[in-house]
Amino acid sequence: MDGRDLVRSVKAVGSGGAVQGLRTVRAAWRRRRTDATGLPRRGAERARVPGPVHGAKPGPGGGVVRFARTELRITVAVNGAVFWGWDGAEPEPSYALAGRCPEPDPRAVLEPDKDGGWRVVAERVTVVVSRHGAIEVRTPGGVTLRRALPPRWWEPADGSGARWMQRSEVAADARFFGLGGRASGPRLRDGTYRLWNTDPGRPFGPGDDPLYITMPVQLVVADAATHLMFLDTSWDGTVTLREGEEGAGSGHDRAGSCEVRMDGGPLRCWVMVGTPARVLHVWASLTGAPAVPPAWALGHHHARWGFGSEQEVRRIAAGYQEHELPLDAVHLDIDHYDAHRVFTVDRERFPKLPLLAEELGRHGVRLVSIVDPAVKAEAGDPVFDSGSAEDAFVRDASGRVVEGVVWPGEAVYPDFTHARVRQWWGRLLEERLTQGFEGLWLDMNEPVSFTAFGENTLPRSARHALEGRGGDHREAHNVYALCMARAGYEGLRNLAPEVRPFVFSRSGWVGMQRYGGTWSGDVATGWPGLRASLSLVLGLGLCGVPYSGPDVGGFDGSPSPELYLRWFQLASYLPLFRTHASMRAGRREPWEFGDDVLGHARVALGERRRLLPYLITLAHLARRTGAPYVRPLWWGAPEDRALRDCDDAFLLGDGLLVAPVLEPGAERRTVLLPRGRWYDTATEVAYQGPGQVVVDVSMARIPVFARAGAVLPVRGEVGGLELEVWAPARGRSGGGVVVPDPGDGWDEPEVERYVTRWKGRRVVVKRDGGDGRTEPVYPVRVRGLGRG
Repeated sequence: MDGRDLVRSVKAVGSGGAVQGLRTVRAAWRRRRTDATGLPRRGAERARVPGPVHGAKPGPGGGVVRFARTELRITVAVNGAVFWGWDGAEPEPSYALAGRCPEPDPRAVLEPDKDGGWRVVAERVTVVVSRHGAIEVRTPGGVTLRRALPPRWWEPADGSGARWMQRSEVAADARFFGLGGRASGPRLRDGTYRLWNTDPGRPFGPGDDPLYITMPVQLVVADAATHLMFLDTSWDGTVTLREGEEGAGSGHDRAGSCEVRMDGGPLRCWVMVGTPARVLHVWASLTGAPAVPPAWALGHHHARWGFGSEQEVRRIAAGYQEHELPLDAVHLDIDHYDAHRVFTVDRERFPKLPLLAEELGRHGVRLVSIVDPAVKAEAGDPVFDSGSAEDAFVRDASGRVVEGVVWPGEAVYPDFTHARVRQWWGRLLEERLTQGFEGLWLDMNEPVSFTAFGENTLPRSARHALEGRGGDHREAHNVYALCMARAGYEGLRNLAPEVRPFVFSRSGWVGMQRYGGTWSGDVATGWPGLRASLSLVLGLGLCGVPYSGPDVGGFDGSPSPELYLRWFQLASYLPLFRTHASMRAGRREPWEFGDDVLGHARVALGERRRLLPYLITLAHLARRTGAPYVRPLWWGAPEDRALRDCDDAFLLGDGLLVAPVLEPGAERRTVLLPRGRWYDTATEVAYQGPGQVVVDVSMARIPVFARAGAVLPVRGEVGGLELEVWAPARGRSGGGVVVPDPGDGWDEPEVERYVTRWKGRRVVVKRDGGDGRTEPVYPVRVRGLGRG
């Protein structure tokens, strides 16, 4: 027995509820015993490297290069993505891919290279393999973007799976982004990042890592080009990054580096090269188009852990009406359940939930339900009995159902890596729809099991179906929430096929955008938490998950009026706009912070409502192109090094630049502008980029700039869609697109393209179509005339 664990056990029993504390102690020791008997003993290991090259066999889009101790498979797909896999690894099966792999590019050919190596030359990329197994990714012009050194494996004698390590070098000027939801970003500084989805168990800030969504996805931005590298394995591991330095030492550049260490799984990866927009487009074609949320989900959501009763929900909704604040959704947390049991309702506090949903619906407010994966392990519980009959729950290596501890107490966990279990779970969602809910908020799905010590998740030896391949939790952990989101999304589609599902999940993995989005999780109340909120949204967008947002005000504590308002103003420009807090935290309704904050929040909500047509357009464009709604400032100019380092502002689509206030007491704000002409949307004063400007800020607003020439679809003052046109610079033209949402169904809306230019002393706007240019059918309002 470990003495420190014994101390933790005593503390767990003595803190909080004694019964739950005792359960967490038992769960921790049970988990330790399960892994002690269920995990294979690694024993002695031997290191292995590829060795010298022995030959190659060309194939479609590339071929196989044989080395003394292994082989390397390389394929360039028709969309330009490059795949390589060591030790015979192939692209499938993979949880990341959407459907089948793209076809090989018939023009890409494996051919001999100098010094005994091989290369594959394609239209947008060249891959060079050295005679000892180093792999270089080069631009068509021959510039090396990444050099992956020969990998190294450590294989146990019992054949239980190899650990491996891969080091890579990137350009000295390169900057790293991605790796899922990271609080210290969006640019990833030097350090080690873990690839294991984790509930930190407390509100987090910028220094906490890992968090709920980790992805082995790196987006690397350099002068020569941008590239995305995805290591397709869901096992636990670490990524250690070190930025390069130009002119280091005696005038020579020091390359940046990346070292990946994984506990198992195949060593296979995908690489995409090009502009940021092209890279994310290829990435979406590979991993799946982002789901388009229903239009109401782009409005304002209000949530709280601890609403307590139907009367409290009615009071909150009435408060929004009374104060003339738009509200689109109310989320019910675990306190609406009967004793925290999933797919139940506390009939004392919520006796007529369907009637409540109907009342809210008459005012345009939807109900969203939290859904946890854990099922109370108690005979007589309908979900437990149904799941037991279905053999739906995760078992250990000896065949016993794995039990953990979550909110309802002792609990079991559906194995969402089995198609049959996902279908069973999807059918259970009918109960939620019957109660009047119209969306799902998936929580605790890392998955979490409370423990007094050790990891707060399932035993690593727990067995999973993994789509029929079989395996344990070491491989299934990171994709557990992805599979739960799939079960929820497909279940809602089957039960209500006429509407777009609304699903967002705390945890997930590569490809989760196919089923919905995510939120920040339990971000700490404070100015660092506000900054972390923006980092998470930007980083997730660059990994292909465009719909996300934070808990406005932070999950814990009581934000000051200033902090709350600045958080509210930032979130009003993010995809998911939701206030939320713990039952132990202060209130989050805008009227609780005084009349001044209420008035400014009303302005922010009004602007959000005005921009809804623009946000809907961005949602449809994300589905078609993979481009996130929220983009870093370097999105259109990755060669601008100053923009790469900017982490306090963002682009909303192509047309707007948002510079949130992230520090207390700010009266002025320095804003970095990309190249071109930008208008302050409040004053219509014009500024010229690239460069830095200093603008005044007040509590009333955060600085927002519109790109000259932008055409933005907005809601007009009397309703209906209107085109807001920002005058192009003299002698230049501009434009924009509009995707009018046909509703919340599945019709494919047409992308309308508009161009704007000066004609004499007027700015004219035309719709650009197959029949030439025609007059817009929407009212047009031109802004930015004669200012600056």
